[in-house]
Amino acid sequence: MTNHYFDHAATTPMHPKVIQAMLEVMQGSGGNSSSMHAFGRAAKHQLNRSRDLISAAIGCKPGQLLFTSGGTESDNAALIGAARAQRKRGKSHIITSAGEHHAVLHTCEWLVKEEGFSLTVLPIDSFGRTSPELVQEAMTPETGLISIMHGNNEVGTIQPIEEIGRIARAGGAVFHVDAVQALGSLEYRLNELPVDLMSFSAHKINGPQGVGALYVANGTPIDALQHGGSQERKRRAGTENIAGIVGFAAAVDICVNERENKQLFMDELRKRWIELLHNHVEVPIVINGSEQHYLPHIVNISFIGVDTETMLMNLDMEGIAAASGSACTSGALERSHVLRAMQLPEEQINSAVRFSFGLGNTLEELEDAAQKVGTIVRRIRNNY
Repeated sequence: MTNHYFDHAATTPMHPKVIQAMLEVMQGSGGNSSSMHAFGRAAKHQLNRSRDLISAAIGCKPGQLLFTSGGTESDNAALIGAARAQRKRGKSHIITSAGEHHAVLHTCEWLVKEEGFSLTVLPIDSFGRTSPELVQEAMTPETGLISIMHGNNEVGTIQPIEEIGRIARAGGAVFHVDAVQALGSLEYRLNELPVDLMSFSAHKINGPQGVGALYVANGTPIDALQHGGSQERKRRAGTENIAGIVGFAAAVDICVNERENKQLFMDELRKRWIELLHNHVEVPIVINGSEQHYLPHIVNISFIGVDTETMLMNLDMEGIAAASGSACTSGALERSHVLRAMQLPEEQINSAVRFSFGLGNTLEELEDAAQKVGTIVRRIRNNY
């Protein structure tokens, strides 16, 4: 059976060049980057070189880049650290949107419950977009933090972060952007953007799991969450994951060199996949998200009348990896909070599947996969 991996938005396979770069570190002599001896200095050199490469790729200074264990930690460090720092300045109101990743939403909810912050969760429109006008309306003199993602991980919708960032800056609020899903698809020049904090993760761009980064603009008020060492300019204590960071840098380097061609090819895959499904599937299909502002590697599709969980189980049995874009809890599928926030009809929400493309996918394999999807849909409908 031929397998098809269409779940790159969840995690990506590591690029061979990333694996090789990490192996060289792991098979080396080792060394703690905080140590003074030659082994420590060698590790420090690898750390600095990686930081230089990544910061240059995203348009910031090396000292503005903080390494973390991944996107979730980056989001938590940004939100909790900035919220606490801003509260010292008399600003304890947070604004976010209903379409955010749970790493942001759950952290904001925790800040409300455990630390007494006030929170405004803005609605998103039927395309998954956050309105800058609603952000402006929600602003108060107490607003200290705004968090809006750049590219949605479930429907791929790209948010107007430049407009929102200007609103935040004018109101004296720290602006955080979750760019975990967008890195590798969108070009960044952070020194030109009205963004104070931005979260990244390596495993979404063919790098290793367990490593990420947080951009912190100069002058951004943020309290450290981890204590016990002076690593990362005293902003994140703990010995750095040198092999992971080197792998992250290698993945970013590949992204920079291949971004334009990758964007074009991912968009070609996305459009061809939609076309093939229209040809092979005998039920109405609906594309969820924006037709204009979208990440090229993600497409969220509702197969009207076909239950999401049933569809995913059958896809898996046929060797096709896809996702619902939401979490499974105790074996029960939790319907997408993003699609609900978009106020889509129940029949769309209950039949939605996310397909996401990346390294290793080809136009040729889409034909085989689409035929399998058509067969699956016919089988499911005949069993109803």
